[in-house]
Amino acid sequence: VQLQASGGGLVQTGESLRLSCTASGGGFSSYTRGWFRQAPGKEREFVAAITFSSVIHYADTVKGRFLLSRDDRKNKVFLQMDNLKPEDTAVYTCAAGAPLGGFETDPDAYDYWGQGTQVTVSS
Repeated sequence: VQLQASGGGLVQTGESLRLSCTASGGGFSSYTRGWFRQAPGKEREFVAAITFSSVIHYADTVKGRFLLSRDDRKNKVFLQMDNLKPEDTAVYTCAAGAPLGGFETDPDAYDYWGQGTQVTVSS
């Protein structure tokens, strides 16, 4: 599975962005698909994920502001990010894998990673 994230950009506080992750290679919908982000000087952190059974998880820091959705026919997942804050600034990357239940937030549980897309939120 090959993944490509897109949709990042420079926005102001309170604005929105919609990230897309497109997969090639088949079987995307059978994986847990996640979004992670990494800010300069910080470790990669979990943002959101959807399991193969369509259970969605969000990091507490983005609950109520971010919304994950998918289009299985197009092998895509989306991350709608509203009310963006400067602390959301990071490189956002999509991933796919088969983590055991409870490990959806663990980046080590994912097997496939795309190139990231930069999100910058100015204050």
